[in-house]
Amino acid sequence: MNRAVRVGIDVGGTHTKAVAIDNDTFEILGIGSVKTTHDDALGVSAGVVHAFEKCLNDNDIAPEEVMFIAHSTTQATNALLEGDVAVTGVIGMGSSFLAKRQSVIKDIILDETGKRKIVTHNKYIPLKKFDQSIAKRTIEELVGEGAEVIVASKAFGVDNKREEEAVADIGKSMNIEVSQASDISKMYGLSKRTRTAVINASILPKMFETADSTENSVRQAGIKVPLMIMRGDGGVMDINEMRKRPVLTMLSGPAASTVGALMYLKASNAIFFEVGGTSTDIGVIKNGRPMIDYSVVGGHKTLISSLDVHVSGVAGGSMVRADSHNVVAVGPRSAHIAKLPYAAFSKPEEIIDPKVVRIQPLENDPSDYIAIEGADGKRFAITVTCAANALKLVKEGDYSFGNYEASYKAVKALADELNLSVEETATQIMDKASDVVIKVINFLADKHKVERSQISLVGGGGGATSLLPYTAKRMRLGYDIAQHAEVISSIGVALAMVRDVVERVIPNPNAQDLEDIRNEAIQSATKSGASPETIEVQMEIDAQTNKVRAIATGSTEVKTTDLVAQVDEAEAKTLVAKSMQVTEEQVYLVEENEFFYCFGTMKNEQQELRIIDKKGFIKIQRGDGEAVKTTVGGIRNIVDKYWEDLAVYKSDIKLAPDIYLCIGAKVVDYTGMLELSQLHMVMDTELMQHGGREEVIVVGARNNL
Repeated sequence: MNRAVRVGIDVGGTHTKAVAIDNDTFEILGIGSVKTTHDDALGVSAGVVHAFEKCLNDNDIAPEEVMFIAHSTTQATNALLEGDVAVTGVIGMGSSFLAKRQSVIKDIILDETGKRKIVTHNKYIPLKKFDQSIAKRTIEELVGEGAEVIVASKAFGVDNKREEEAVADIGKSMNIEVSQASDISKMYGLSKRTRTAVINASILPKMFETADSTENSVRQAGIKVPLMIMRGDGGVMDINEMRKRPVLTMLSGPAASTVGALMYLKASNAIFFEVGGTSTDIGVIKNGRPMIDYSVVGGHKTLISSLDVHVSGVAGGSMVRADSHNVVAVGPRSAHIAKLPYAAFSKPEEIIDPKVVRIQPLENDPSDYIAIEGADGKRFAITVTCAANALKLVKEGDYSFGNYEASYKAVKALADELNLSVEETATQIMDKASDVVIKVINFLADKHKVERSQISLVGGGGGATSLLPYTAKRMRLGYDIAQHAEVISSIGVALAMVRDVVERVIPNPNAQDLEDIRNEAIQSATKSGASPETIEVQMEIDAQTNKVRAIATGSTEVKTTDLVAQVDEAEAKTLVAKSMQVTEEQVYLVEENEFFYCFGTMKNEQQELRIIDKKGFIKIQRGDGEAVKTTVGGIRNIVDKYWEDLAVYKSDIKLAPDIYLCIGAKVVDYTGMLELSQLHMVMDTELMQHGGREEVIVVGARNNL
């Protein structure tokens, strides 16, 4: 019997790596890695196919065994970074002077020099004058001015997009691509929605080129299942849907690594960072979900949802800066940029009578970056990896493991000049490097209200062992490093689910509003490639902004299979004790149903909770909460009681508790609700899908932040 194999391919700056995973056992069946094909006629898509074929051929995997294939892509991000974008014509439509003004989008500057930009041309059609002939003439005028693609953006188009669709139909008949602004986002805000559509339209030609060549090559390799593309928000979508909304693939690389941590390392509340040679991507996983925010392009916030990943300019290859007495900074320049070898990855005998020289890696850089120059003129960089090896922090077998003697020799040259010991100098380097990431970690923890007692650090990337354990020790936090750290992004792509989000601004939404947006999310996820019977919808209401969000996730195959074996109560307890950082004797079972265990322990007179599913994934971790098992029919009484009993009063403010339902095989998260009536309404959209006698675990947690 053939295996069911999931293949994930991540396109990195240096390497493109494919990973094949058994869908039933979660086992890695093989890896295929090739150099990223930036200079190929087909661009990076050639490397995607080469890595895929290498992965299959080297590991005896038949094409017909592949039931899921997806890849991340740098194309959207790179097109914007490099200014490889199409001139975009904007047709604004509305009934007011304000709509006319807000639909005008000036050139979008893409870099600090102003040379790379999305060039725009703008026209406006008053709705009372709109007809087919005027729309066609307007497109022709924009094309005459140099527009290669068109954006159709109507004021309140999210409520009625008839005119946007008409422009798109006319464009199609003229062989001109048209992005409808209300297809890209359902949010009100004409300027933001139009700008987001302009960014989307500008990269359509480049993305079509990539999509067509990749899909053709995959089909020629004998793969019949749909080719999926990683989105920046951590989900995947069908390649045909990507052709309409390529902008959603921005930042899909960092998204892939976070999903890999979430799925493969079973991270539930964690700060994840992927440490490369030049930079470190840092993101947040909270209660089993990666945190999302809107992307910024050209200094403007867009309506493009992506993982809230911050890029920090320090990593394994970051160089050291020093004055005459101390290390003053680490990074952002790396040994790679300075074209210098790491001392740690050199032989001790290559470093002859080393002396410190100060260099300027790039024009306009500070001139106090440290290099070590030997008697023969050879130069080496002192990096974070070198300092970690000099302190013997990196174990043999780790990707960052280098030569201790060479590292010591290089750091000693700097230590002698600073009149410090080798240990003091290397420690200063590690402190300065970890200071940079600690600042980002604290910022993200505050932004996303992650309880400090619940944070652990989770690392991936080749440089993880050089920086993560040291940072965790300084912050007194637990940490994990992915077993396959160097391919964690490819793992994330292989395990990603189809995801789609529908957002609307709805003041005082009623039950019908919520049902409508839920159904719209299901339809969107189906269009993106999910099988309807696998789709689950998470509803959220932000009472402060009147924003209603429906997040639909689903699987591409008709029948989902469990990726991992079940864990029994004893195994679950061991995992929970590790997460709580207590002994197993201090952990007790609070509740259990068919799909979940709820464990507790007492800390500082508060009950700390973990909800862990029977596959071993910790879904909820809270520092002060209660849980009880009931039926669907009994939920409301318990929720109402928790709403009062677990509220926290600070000055004149009442902090409502966070409520979760473990219902069926999923956890529904109702955090952030400000009013009980809204909570009831959102819960009802979920509960109507279930029978009244079905067992549910209700969890309530105090907000002590």
